[in-house]
Amino acid sequence: MSDLIDVQNSLVSIVAAAAYPNGTGQASVSGSPIVVYAGWPTASRLDTDLIAGKAHITVYPTLIETNKTRYSKDWQQQSINTATITAAIVGQTVVIGGAMPSPFTAHNVVAMVNGLPYVYAVQAGDTLTTIAAALAALIAVGVTGTTSSGAVITMPSTANITAARVGVTGTAIREIRRQERVFQITVWANTPAQRDAIGSALDIALAATEFLTMPDGYGARMIYRNSHVTDDLQKAKLYRRDFQYSVEYATTQTEVETQITQEQLNTSVQNDGSTQYTAQRTTYF
Repeated sequence: MSDLIDVQNSLVSIVAAAAYPNGTGQASVSGSPIVVYAGWPTASRLDTDLIAGKAHITVYPTLIETNKTRYSKDWQQQSINTATITAAIVGQTVVIGGAMPSPFTAHNVVAMVNGLPYVYAVQAGDTLTTIAAALAALIAVGVTGTTSSGAVITMPSTANITAARVGVTGTAIREIRRQERVFQITVWANTPAQRDAIGSALDIALAATEFLTMPDGYGARMIYRNSHVTDDLQKAKLYRRDFQYSVEYATTQTEVETQITQEQLNTSVQNDGSTQYTAQRTTYF
């Protein structure tokens, strides 16, 4: 999910790049050191740094916030892990192949035999051989004579093997709230020239940014509201320029979801004019 701290940190990144366009190892846009951070400055630190010729740029969330929730809370697929384990039917065998995932991600290995699904959930310490042995043990309960050797599961000729599948997991995401918050970006400098040099660079960088990309993959819409210059604190050697931008962003929720590897269909038939249903029949696909 994303919250105002994520928005604040994204704005700090934009501001820092504008203050040091060639990287922090090179000179700033004003030629003097600039400190960029989220929050509001403490008076003692600000006074000390201004005297030393060091400017500050702060990013602060104001109390101005509006509820913008308007979309349905439907789940959407966000990502899906790649299956690294395979299962293939070769005659009367199921061959487990591929490789164990690194780093580990959940896999379900399924064999459909005689119309029934046999499912093994792969564990972090497994190998292809132990997966085959575990799945063979499950199948042997219903199909006598099933054995495994290495990564190969062998079944008797009476076994009808119709499918061998591998399912993985992924993440789904949904938007549960949307809000618009006003953020204030402030330049604190000890001379008008320093403030103006920094302010001009920020003005361009912020105006050129329409969307912020949040950690959850959603975009946050950024809209200019106002800016103003403060010159009435000359005695304190403080010159300010404030920018206010509204950022509309989503609060999201994620969950882990598992791929469907088999389906179950229950059916029961009623003859026309009859009051009795036939016994329920279960079919797997």
